[in-house]
Amino acid sequence: MSQFWLLFLLPVGVAFAAAMDLFTMTIPNRISVIMAMGFVPAAWYAGLDIWGVLDHLAAGLIVLAIGFGLFARGVFGGGDAKLLAAISLWVGLENLLSYMFWVALVGGILAVVFMIGRQFPLPRPLLGEAWAHRLHNPAGGIPYGVALAVAALLVYPQTVWFHALAN
Repeated sequence: MSQFWLLFLLPVGVAFAAAMDLFTMTIPNRISVIMAMGFVPAAWYAGLDIWGVLDHLAAGLIVLAIGFGLFARGVFGGGDAKLLAAISLWVGLENLLSYMFWVALVGGILAVVFMIGRQFPLPRPLLGEAWAHRLHNPAGGIPYGVALAVAALLVYPQTVWFHALAN
């Protein structure tokens, strides 16, 4: 039961990143760094062997390279690329395809919701909120960190972290 804290590291990190992206359209570097650094003690407490750690490191590094490529082409924000890599570090190669599927699906749904929502006037209670105006602006971006976080939470129960706690 002393390993129970493992279950909260990723969900708290992604929830905070999603909230920051939603309200500021920025994902601070410190969130991704803390999540990546938290992987080290989590791997030790979960009892991952060297191959398990390398599996997770490979997932994070592959996605970091792809994310920076997308950032360089202007497709993705830098914070999104770093958060995607930090989450991939946690899900590992075993769950990476499932995670990417959910990222794409939730991201697509999020984009459609924003496209439709931006066709309507901003609700009166939100008229004085700068973040709401930023999200409602058709020229503005979409807080993709929300999709990254939701996808992470959908895949998380299939990861090694839950299996480690079951033993």
